[in-house]
Amino acid sequence: MKKKTSAPRLLGDSQLAQIDAWWRAANYLSVGQIYLLDNPLLREPLLPDHIKPRLLGHWGTTPGLNFIYAHLNRAIMQRDLDTIYVMGPGHGGPGPVAASWLEGTYTETYPDITQDADGMRRLFRQFSFPGGIPSHVAPETPGSIHEGGELGYALSHAYGAAFDNPDLIVAAVVGDGEAETGPLAASWQSNKFVDPARDGTVLPILHLNGYKIANPTVLARITPEELDHLLRGYGHTPFYVEGDDPTQMHHDFARALDACLDAIHEIKARARDGDVRRPLWPMIVLRSPKGWTGPKVVDGKKVEGSWRSHQVPFTQAREDDEHRAILEEWMRSYRPEELFDSDGAPIEAIATLHPDGDRRMSANPHSNGGILLRGLRMPDFRDHAVAVSSPGTTTGESTRVLGGLLRDVMLANMENFRVFAPDENNSNRLDAVLEATDRAWNAATVADDDHLAVDGRVMEILSEHTLQGWLEGYLLTGRHGFFSCYEGFIHIVDSMFNQHAKWLTTTNRIPWRRPVASLNYLLTSHVWRQDNNGFSHQDPGFIDHVVNKKPDVIRVYLPPDANTLLSVADHCLRSRQYVNVIIAGKQPQLQFLTMEQAIEHCTKGIGIWEWASSDDGQEPDIVMACAGDVPTMETLAAVMILKSHFPDLRIRVVNVVDLMRLKDDRAHPHGLSDQDFDALFTTHAPVVFAYHGYPTLIHRLTYRRANHANLHVHGYQEEGTTTTPFDMCVLNEIDRFHLAINAIDLIPRLRDISGHAREELRNALIRHHVYIREHGQDLPEIREWTWSQDGGGAPLTDDRPR
Repeated sequence: MKKKTSAPRLLGDSQLAQIDAWWRAANYLSVGQIYLLDNPLLREPLLPDHIKPRLLGHWGTTPGLNFIYAHLNRAIMQRDLDTIYVMGPGHGGPGPVAASWLEGTYTETYPDITQDADGMRRLFRQFSFPGGIPSHVAPETPGSIHEGGELGYALSHAYGAAFDNPDLIVAAVVGDGEAETGPLAASWQSNKFVDPARDGTVLPILHLNGYKIANPTVLARITPEELDHLLRGYGHTPFYVEGDDPTQMHHDFARALDACLDAIHEIKARARDGDVRRPLWPMIVLRSPKGWTGPKVVDGKKVEGSWRSHQVPFTQAREDDEHRAILEEWMRSYRPEELFDSDGAPIEAIATLHPDGDRRMSANPHSNGGILLRGLRMPDFRDHAVAVSSPGTTTGESTRVLGGLLRDVMLANMENFRVFAPDENNSNRLDAVLEATDRAWNAATVADDDHLAVDGRVMEILSEHTLQGWLEGYLLTGRHGFFSCYEGFIHIVDSMFNQHAKWLTTTNRIPWRRPVASLNYLLTSHVWRQDNNGFSHQDPGFIDHVVNKKPDVIRVYLPPDANTLLSVADHCLRSRQYVNVIIAGKQPQLQFLTMEQAIEHCTKGIGIWEWASSDDGQEPDIVMACAGDVPTMETLAAVMILKSHFPDLRIRVVNVVDLMRLKDDRAHPHGLSDQDFDALFTTHAPVVFAYHGYPTLIHRLTYRRANHANLHVHGYQEEGTTTTPFDMCVLNEIDRFHLAINAIDLIPRLRDISGHAREELRNALIRHHVYIREHGQDLPEIREWTWSQDGGGAPLTDDRPR
């Protein structure tokens, strides 16, 4: 049953009056932002010209957000708490803007928005207005780490912020519409990954106001008993506050909040005494009317307490006298003459209901994480180098090598670095990191469990959404992380990546937002090595999704072997304000570059592999280009085939590590100039390009180039099944035989002399097809292929015993 809170009153009369005045002031400022261009203090009757011509914003959730903010301020001041505020209903943007203006932070951040009547007018005018600020909680809002468009991620962001911040309390408001999303439902499990001694605390506040845009919400319509069972099942002790009478609600919420903070204090004290068992963490359920304190009825239809208050409760205040009268009555109901002095500044009672300096939620350094960011103590990645005596003759597991580097990074940064993976850390060959730390886990364990501990720093839960949210919250509060995932499943977080990339793009234009550590993805178990799982696991399209974003925040790397992967990873872990996407296979593969060569190649991002080329600085007959580990191997094998048949052929091999080098320098900071691009690819030689992903992306990146018409791209064609590794390449025509045939067909002087070679290559494809269906594995000459400088190697026709 519910835990009752409407018992004796907690607040004294003066304290109640102060909190209520602050709340009314915040509500008044919120309504003004949605509706007003001028006359901010209603010193004269409202006229049509005082109203914005386009009314945009969300009122319905805003008074609840303001109510919670006022009470959190009271608690922070009384208890000297370090607290940030994550608003899941982020479209209630007027609220936190109003709060930061009342706290003085907004004026400190934007000096032209002064705390007076003229500043209030500017505050109102800029909201949802050209040249102004968005209608939701955005990077422009002081105190925010949670974008208003990120429905479903409030709790995961909050827990990410709390990890490794032992004294931080993150008040996380979950909207009841948001509570219906899959990401939010999974993120309730985050409390099973918290170390009560070392981590901070998330205080969830489930705000049930009953409606979404046009429909009721599920959690507001189930029985109180069912809701209580659900929340307790999630691992919480809920405290309930419900009603619509402001006075009683103030007392009840204050009691519930104090009970939660007392419980948190006790849990933390026990944990610091050595008891790190998972507690039942407190939470609050606030049930209040949607659009609380707004107009009850407009045009004969219910507004307060209904879905009609979700956005702008009525939209004709400029044109309709009756609507304008309703607006004026609504705003005057907050009694602004009691809240603001003759200059328009908040009265003392309001101006003092917030903590000082960094304790203000709108000024807390954790909400501007770059202020707190410390660079990682980076080991020398060269210590993990794979010995390469000759290109393409030895094998190694590139991501396993990377795991050793990540282990050493973890050992050197046990307070501000974590790795994240959806139950795939070991599968992705990064298990060396478990030599430094365990997996975070604060639920039951049994004897056969592997590397589970309350203080573990490897974050694994089978929810990409939750992991991404944790990582984003961790990064935005000033820490570092690394996220590995199967390539085919990273699309699950497409929308979350979108919002994070947009956040970075926006903060690049906000001087007071300090740079944060980059969001680093490793995509492995990739399309060319998902032959065992089949078609459902094959999708390299995340790259296409990423490159749609602004070039100042995205980077894509395709290291062809272990040493280049080490160099790329070191660079990404040191970087700021980017989303770095690294694609690298986890299976044993040939290694091509020494560490010195890898560093040089990665620094350039693209280059000619002289050791694989035969053009000797002359104009090539063909350029064989590649990006990705498997495409690189198949390209080199095709080059050997061509050399064996046409020894005098002038072949240039170009390998791409940094995909953005293909763009021109006018479109991306990493892009090559036309002169540099032409020096690599020539202006008219045919180019056969083997690419890791969808071929159309390479054409998109290079469409401005002089030689684009001669670019022939091989990549993933949505062909795949459970088959052999090489057959995956054959099905998508990225294999050595198809690449070689394509090259032969593009070189004019081979047209009349290539018949026998083409025939042999076609026969090889047929023999491959027959062999794998009989033996279940690739041909020996495919499995055993290594690079040879002279173009030799295993013959195309092989009569060795099978």
